[in-house]
Amino acid sequence: MTHLYGALTSRVLAAISLLWLLSASAAQAAELPDFTEIVAQQSPAVVKIIVEASTSRAGPDVDAEEIPEFLRRYFQMPNPPQGPQERMATGSGFMISEDGYVVTNHHVVEDADLVTVRLSDRREYEAEVVGLDPRSDLALLRIDAEDLPYLVLGEDDALKVGEWVLAIGSPFGLDYSVTAGIVSAKGRSLPTRSRENYVPFLQTDVAINPGNSGGPLFNLKGEVVGVNSQIFTTRAGGSIGLSFAIPVNVVRNVVNQLRDSGTVTRGWLGVTIQNVDRNLGESFGLDRPRGALISQIAGDGPAAQSGLEPGDIIIEFDDEPIETSADLPHVVGLIAPGTEVDVLIVRDRKQKTIEVEVGGLDADDSVDQAYRDGQEDASRGGRLGIVVEEAPEEMLSRWDLSGGVVVRSVEPDSAADEAGLMPGDVITAVGATPVRSLEVFSEIVGELEDGASVPLRLIRRGSPMFIGLRLGD
Repeated sequence: MTHLYGALTSRVLAAISLLWLLSASAAQAAELPDFTEIVAQQSPAVVKIIVEASTSRAGPDVDAEEIPEFLRRYFQMPNPPQGPQERMATGSGFMISEDGYVVTNHHVVEDADLVTVRLSDRREYEAEVVGLDPRSDLALLRIDAEDLPYLVLGEDDALKVGEWVLAIGSPFGLDYSVTAGIVSAKGRSLPTRSRENYVPFLQTDVAINPGNSGGPLFNLKGEVVGVNSQIFTTRAGGSIGLSFAIPVNVVRNVVNQLRDSGTVTRGWLGVTIQNVDRNLGESFGLDRPRGALISQIAGDGPAAQSGLEPGDIIIEFDDEPIETSADLPHVVGLIAPGTEVDVLIVRDRKQKTIEVEVGGLDADDSVDQAYRDGQEDASRGGRLGIVVEEAPEEMLSRWDLSGGVVVRSVEPDSAADEAGLMPGDVITAVGATPVRSLEVFSEIVGELEDGASVPLRLIRRGSPMFIGLRLGD
């Protein structure tokens, strides 16, 4: 009897466990989003971009017949192709109006001789390139067709980290592939090869691969919240879960300008900036490291005309907080030139508001006007641990300086060494005091209090920057 009772008990417990597992699985499935409706409704507006371009491939610099046969076999150079070669490439895009406007990436159609747009029903149209914007990696095309399906641009401000997102595109030429994931981060800074940084990228773990470029990123409402643009990848070229999309507020701004005029104009401030680390933050009197530190100002730019100065730390621009230097170009670039905005700065350890009229940076302006992160008889500055001398006139003239001292050597484990000073640096200011001569520099250093934190403005390999230096007690 006892044995029978134990067997029944075991079966009851097993049944209860099975029911619990089934209910848990059902609850988990209920929490996962259903993408089928979004795919069915929105995929007809997603297109495949087919690009044809000619590339010149030069032949060898020497006559192959003059190379010994065994070397020709070794280097595999029997008959290298000569002259122009045809290049075929594919990407993704999506329609934003019923009269044929199509958005894709700039790098997808760059240098194209012929751009073809293929719809989901396999209709193909030759596309006109309306405008290109390499700074945002966006392009606007148009095809000659009417009554087309199109997508709606959402609001980037409503998108949250951790939210589900969905991508549709043509990875590796596989048309209308669907992948999903979550938003991993917002406002990622990925400077271009020219060191420009105007796009606060969305980071996702959506599987994006070559061919997805230019395709839409959707939220669960079926709205476009981004344009897939870049991936971090392995050497094999596959997705590793780090994908980046251009946020929809940038897309809307750029597309509207390209549609209206074929070009893009951005807000411009005319400053060189650098990040604020712990030492700099302490030396400037900040409660924590934040803001964009102005290390240089263009002489005729909006910043100079408004009264901004090197050494000012911008902590808010047009009511937008500036946590790092990379945030500033993102904010300023979206402001229409000619707009007057309030800029909150820290100067002489006090907060101050300055009104600035934002200038304009056209698509073909020199990169020298764009934002960039900061680059990086002898007398001994004993308290700092450096040997300095007067900056020669040739150096002052070359960098348009009114004075300064050159660091010739740095003592190991000194305050200067810990701050990162290097031989060849030209110190032009200590705190708010300009260094006009070696004598002035010695006087300033002699008056510094023990344990004080002070910012040094210097020129390193031609680039202005600040570093924070802390004296020993």
